[in-house]
Amino acid sequence: MKLSELKTIILSLSESERLTLLEDIQTEVNVSSLNTGIEYSRRNLLNNKQGSCPHCGHSKYVKFGFKSNSQRYKCKSCHKSFTEYSGTWMAGIHHKDKITNYLELMVEEKSLDKIKVSLAINKKTAFDWRHKILASLSDQSKGGFIGVTESDETFFLSSEKGSSALDRKSRKRGGKSKKKGISNDQVAVLVTQDRNSSMDITVATMGRLKKKDIANAIGTRIKPNETILCSDAHVSYKGFAIDNKIEHHPLKVAIKQRVKNKIFHIQHVNSTHNKIKKWINNTFWGVSTKYLQQYLNWFRIKEQIKGAKDILKEFALKTILDTKAYLSFKHISKRYQELISTQ
Repeated sequence: MKLSELKTIILSLSESERLTLLEDIQTEVNVSSLNTGIEYSRRNLLNNKQGSCPHCGHSKYVKFGFKSNSQRYKCKSCHKSFTEYSGTWMAGIHHKDKITNYLELMVEEKSLDKIKVSLAINKKTAFDWRHKILASLSDQSKGGFIGVTESDETFFLSSEKGSSALDRKSRKRGGKSKKKGISNDQVAVLVTQDRNSSMDITVATMGRLKKKDIANAIGTRIKPNETILCSDAHVSYKGFAIDNKIEHHPLKVAIKQRVKNKIFHIQHVNSTHNKIKKWINNTFWGVSTKYLQQYLNWFRIKEQIKGAKDILKEFALKTILDTKAYLSFKHISKRYQELISTQ
């Protein structure tokens, strides 16, 4: 069909039909590729009825005009209006034209200083963007653990990196605690994964892990008659397994028991421990305990999408799904205070 013929057909449409066509074409152009801006992908999801109201979670809503170039919607349930950015980590961000480039640099694990120079933004802005994005990854992939499920804790030395008001003498990077053994100077991180690649990495408590910490981290993901727990022989895991009525195979590390019945072991989670520590220490030179869970969320998503053809696109799309991300970002300090209160 020639362009002149297409023009004639378009002009034969009514004014409302032409406006609808123009809007649909604009939307398709905006989301045709990641290069047009990941911010438009959020609009595409909502326009195709794949989103929900950030206020009440209802899936029925209609377009409701525009506000500052952002598509507005109105929920049919609570009747509140929202934009394509409401609740997401992009809410309130001014330089939305730099979002895609920022995500690209983040996936490449560039430092905040390099991001600042590359995008001509303030370093504090670069820092806040990073943690808004990471806050959007906190509640993903929370299905149940099926089959043989390994669980074990590892420890990070408590860090107040970046804090200007320390109540103790600062340590050199890579320093050691003055207390022997497992103490409240250490952060217990619980890593749990099954043989189907479901994974949970949770900052559980300060100091030694207790039964209630395991329950808080993975209790809702354990399925009686479906989950077979494999851990070390610590009493906290035994009590957790009894409470949840699941099959449990403890490994007696004291007698160097590494594998039980050629099936049960915790070698996968121990490998994950090593990869996490290497990544955090070598890439970021350690992170503050306040933000440790944020980086663990990042690591989990990295592992989940590492085989994807377009890692940038997969990572970017995952960041726009959580409509509670902005609230989660605002509560980082509160969760940190709750953590250190367990000391």
